[in-house]
Amino acid sequence: MSNYAIQVENLTKKFNGFTAVDQITFTVKTGELFGFLGPNGAGKTTTINMLSTLLKATSGYGEVSGYDISRNKNNIRRSIGVVFQEPALDIKLTGKENLEFHAMMYGIDKEERKKRIKEVLELVELTEKEKVLVEKYSGGMKRRLEIARGLIHEPNVLFLDEPTLGLDVQTRRHIWDYIKRLNKEGGVTIILTTHYMEEADFLCDRIAIMDRGKFVAMDAPGRLKDILGGDVVSLEIEGNADALIEQLSSLDWIKNITRHDKNLSLTMDRGERRIPELIHVAQENGVEVTCVHLRKPSLEDVFLHFTGTTIREQEASQAERNKEILRRRFGTRR
Repeated sequence: MSNYAIQVENLTKKFNGFTAVDQITFTVKTGELFGFLGPNGAGKTTTINMLSTLLKATSGYGEVSGYDISRNKNNIRRSIGVVFQEPALDIKLTGKENLEFHAMMYGIDKEERKKRIKEVLELVELTEKEKVLVEKYSGGMKRRLEIARGLIHEPNVLFLDEPTLGLDVQTRRHIWDYIKRLNKEGGVTIILTTHYMEEADFLCDRIAIMDRGKFVAMDAPGRLKDILGGDVVSLEIEGNADALIEQLSSLDWIKNITRHDKNLSLTMDRGERRIPELIHVAQENGVEVTCVHLRKPSLEDVFLHFTGTTIREQEASQAERNKEILRRRFGTRR
């Protein structure tokens, strides 16, 4: 068996001239938990859809479980499980009936179906709810059932598209635990998409940060944060930021400066000892520091470093663009 569950080279997808995924190249080792981190519209779901054979790539090469995504679609579909971003359960069936139907679709015989359904229900702790209609399930229970369904045919690779989207914090943590257990104890190769920084940080062995269809960085979460180095001191300021940035840039102990509206993020070693000096430099330049915050680098800082904006800002910008498109297409007619 190959050491790689997934191999991708220059994979590209275009829609009517718009490039949704732009020549991405990566590999995922067998047994790895690999994540795509980025805002809505970055190309994460499109990538998953190409690898799971739901979308045909415009160009490039992809291989899943040793099968070419353009030539061996049936083999790939038998070897993967997919939990979609949008719910895909039949709410008028019980949890067990949903699993039964899915197992039958994969041609699993009756005795084997019974065994596997019992196993996956126990895994996601839904055995006591197996005879309850799915319409009576909570959001977290539905998500757990979808994960169980994705595992019923014992896939080599499991794709999770925004697995905790819309769930409360406590339920999200429970889902994280299931995913970790599947990967570490069950040995399932997992590829997930997320725009939650803490989710990617907690779950993934490696992360590819996506922005506008491209990978802007890819590594283990810890190593990505180490790119920035040291501590991050955030200053909220009032006054001439340009003059202050010019002055701060000349200081050799400041490794990186990122401006974000009225906020400056400065990366340095031993940040707690440098804060008085930062305030002094600001005052010398006629700038008032209204708030100071010290922390270790996060994946949010890494994303900001590589793209110049935060994920939240990009999603807000995309939402405004979507509204404008809708206004132009369905605007009020006089």
